[in-house]
Amino acid sequence: MKLIRLRIENDAMDITYHPAEDDRATAHYLIAYNREQSIGDNLENIKVRLAGLQFDAAILDNGLSYPFSDTIVGVNYDRIDVGLALTNLLNIPVVSRAAVQRSGLAAAVREKRHYLKWHLDYYGQYHDVRNNGQEAMLTVGNGYFGLRGAYLEAHADQDNYPGTYVAGVFDQETTQIQNHAVTNEDLVNLPNAQFITFGVDHQTPFTINSHDLQDVYRSLDLKTGILTTTKLVQLASGHQLRIRSQKLANMHDWHRYSIRYQVTPLNFAGSLQIYADIDGSVVNSNVSRYSAFDQHHTRTLGIEARGNAVFLSGQTRTSKINYTIGAKLTSPDVQDNEAVKSQQQPQGIRQTVSLPVQAGKTYTFDKNVVIATSNVRTAHPLDGVAAELDQSSFDKTVTASNAYWKKTWANADIQVGGDLTSQRLLRVNLYHSFVSAAAIESGQLDASVGARGLHGEAYRGHVFWDEMFILPFYTLHRPKLAKQLLNYRYQRLAAARKNAKDAGYAGAMYPWQSAQVGDEQSQVTHLNPITKTWDPDNSRLQRHVSLDIAYNVWFYVHATNDVDFLRQQGMEMLLSIAAFWISKAHYDQKTGRYSISGVMGPDEFHENYPNSDQPGLRNNAYTNIMVAWLFTVIDQLKAKLSEADWQSAAKAADFHAALGQKMQTIRQKLTLQINRSGIIAQFEGYFKLPALDFSAYRQKYGNIARMDRILKAVGKTPDAYQVAKQADTLMAFYNFDVATVQGIIEGLGYHLPANYLNRNLQYYLARTTHGSTLSRIVYAVLNQLDGNYDQAWQLFSQALVSDYYDIQGGTTAEGIHLGVMCATVNLTTRNFGGVTPFEDELHVNPQLPDQWQQLAFQHRFKGVNYHFKIDHHQIIVTADQASQLQIMGKPYQLQPQRPLTVTYAEN
Repeated sequence: MKLIRLRIENDAMDITYHPAEDDRATAHYLIAYNREQSIGDNLENIKVRLAGLQFDAAILDNGLSYPFSDTIVGVNYDRIDVGLALTNLLNIPVVSRAAVQRSGLAAAVREKRHYLKWHLDYYGQYHDVRNNGQEAMLTVGNGYFGLRGAYLEAHADQDNYPGTYVAGVFDQETTQIQNHAVTNEDLVNLPNAQFITFGVDHQTPFTINSHDLQDVYRSLDLKTGILTTTKLVQLASGHQLRIRSQKLANMHDWHRYSIRYQVTPLNFAGSLQIYADIDGSVVNSNVSRYSAFDQHHTRTLGIEARGNAVFLSGQTRTSKINYTIGAKLTSPDVQDNEAVKSQQQPQGIRQTVSLPVQAGKTYTFDKNVVIATSNVRTAHPLDGVAAELDQSSFDKTVTASNAYWKKTWANADIQVGGDLTSQRLLRVNLYHSFVSAAAIESGQLDASVGARGLHGEAYRGHVFWDEMFILPFYTLHRPKLAKQLLNYRYQRLAAARKNAKDAGYAGAMYPWQSAQVGDEQSQVTHLNPITKTWDPDNSRLQRHVSLDIAYNVWFYVHATNDVDFLRQQGMEMLLSIAAFWISKAHYDQKTGRYSISGVMGPDEFHENYPNSDQPGLRNNAYTNIMVAWLFTVIDQLKAKLSEADWQSAAKAADFHAALGQKMQTIRQKLTLQINRSGIIAQFEGYFKLPALDFSAYRQKYGNIARMDRILKAVGKTPDAYQVAKQADTLMAFYNFDVATVQGIIEGLGYHLPANYLNRNLQYYLARTTHGSTLSRIVYAVLNQLDGNYDQAWQLFSQALVSDYYDIQGGTTAEGIHLGVMCATVNLTTRNFGGVTPFEDELHVNPQLPDQWQQLAFQHRFKGVNYHFKIDHHQIIVTADQASQLQIMGKPYQLQPQRPLTVTYAEN
């Protein structure tokens, strides 16, 4: 084992390099800190100094003694967890000398590596959006509710935001903006029942502040879903305490969550008070740019106390969704429940318990909470909250959640060898994918997954096209969950038909932003945070969302063979969407082709043509390619249905024979613009727009991801330039394999020259600012397809850490980006693992990154459970049923539970 040994001084880091496990060092570095630079910049300097050295782990010789970490050190009169910092920097485990002496080097490194693969940890107190971003990343939940990972002792302020969100609980409010009414529908921040804090000798209750909070360590155990926070507190009175709290959602009885709050007086005996609130005064204030709008969505209707339990009931203001939240406070150190006193507060209720305490003894308090809302389909009466609360306990919640997560990790885990960072963050992404949606699998919730999960209020909790990046993961691991998410769309098919009719079209036009009932919830005005002005917002013209929904319907049916879903719901949705596009396409006598106008592509920077009064664009390439695909795939899926079932779906969709004939014509004659080099125009007229001097803007502004806002701030418009927020023209190559997309384009009558994909890729990469994290994922896939493996790895790595490092400058504070999280998982298995699910059988063509030694994962495809273990030379696949698949272009038969090993040569 190759090692570095560290000794941290107040102004320098003393490092020795040991290429073997013995004590002989072959290199010595004394690296001084630059006091004018941040800790991060100083650590980066260390990385540069150690460049070229190979090491597997680091030993810290002088870590401080803390109950939560043994790799904390003092630097420049501050404290950092150098173990966490160097793991992030160097991708290695850091162990303390004490751990090595206790367990031996190999065991200490093995234990730390295992820990790091399963934990998301933060050390220290942070402020503003940085702390808010950590709260989002530390969210616990179960798909019914999400609880941001805020300090339990915090109320909403500039640094803290303890949001509570329940899937499908939306509310609309109207605000007067620039002399016109603007209506917004928000995922509601419900009353905060997480709150619990302490007081000493009946002094003012503790609140989170920099003066009293000496140290804090937060650790999310991905394997169990338990968030543990440990705080060291020294009050102005001199009282010292250790506060350890644990919080987790019940993954089985998903109306429940539990908190364990443990207080240890360190230097005093006296009187301790515990305060536990349900705060009904909360508003939606997580997103500062929404502050101009009315964010008051709840109304408290009733407050009640019953012994050691309290209840708060209320209703959303306009959607009239009822809710009841009950909380029970217990403690093994308080034998008499009557010792728990309740006091009503303005729009809330507080429980208080007081008891004598001794120095060095730990006192435990459990707060169990039940949330019930009237948007749940099956019976869970709000007045039954008390009965369910009686059945709740911290230990029961731990047991139920452990069982869920054990089963989930057994069939959904991705195991990466040789890359600690990728392993940990892929598991972080997997964890949040289930936190955001698990309860919806029950069929009792009429809800889907929002683009920001249940983790914050950005995009107002709405459902977007991000589903296209999310549902394929669920389809391959939780097909019942994927089906319920598609059912959310089916339940809103009538609303989509009304949307189309109101706009003058036939069929079903799904909204760009969907919430409670499926009407269009996109804003009509948007705040530019640079200019502080309100600009028109035409994002609702991204009609491709209907095609993205069709894609998810097709992928689900294709991957599961669920013909019953296709017969009862899926085909009706596909035909209704097709009818809309047929009515939107118009024939051009001059070209002899059909065109589609008045749309926006995924790019989002281009809303219309410059100097045009008409919103939208003509012949967006992604839209037209996907329309041609939809019209083709309907015919393919028709073969799965009986004639009676086809006629039933067609009747429900009002899709008559003449429409079918027109569909066949349009799918061969949609318009694309392709130049002589084979570059596909993003939309008609794109090549006439001037190029943009990206280097000049980067030099002036640094980060140009949101180039649209920068251009508008200087009186220009992105509509007038060849610039894109994210992948657009080439998105179809992310959705399918190259042969499929090429076949669609050639089916439209266009010829593509050799090397066209590389030319398109380089052309559009040079014009894309990656203003969305999803852009990096799509371009990573495109680069992988084109053989640009280094660039694919770089873009994937940026996407993988995008929420962890909040690379978009504060947006994670408003909720995680669930689309990119699931997309990193899809890319890992589909592109790096090479297991593609687009044919009737799985095709396996691995292209593992050089940074990974091995990859293991599972898929459920057409009713068969597959397990793959792949390294750079060998593929081992096991199936639970007899099946066939292709590996490196050759067919193989699998026998149940008999591993097949195939040796291959990398490209």
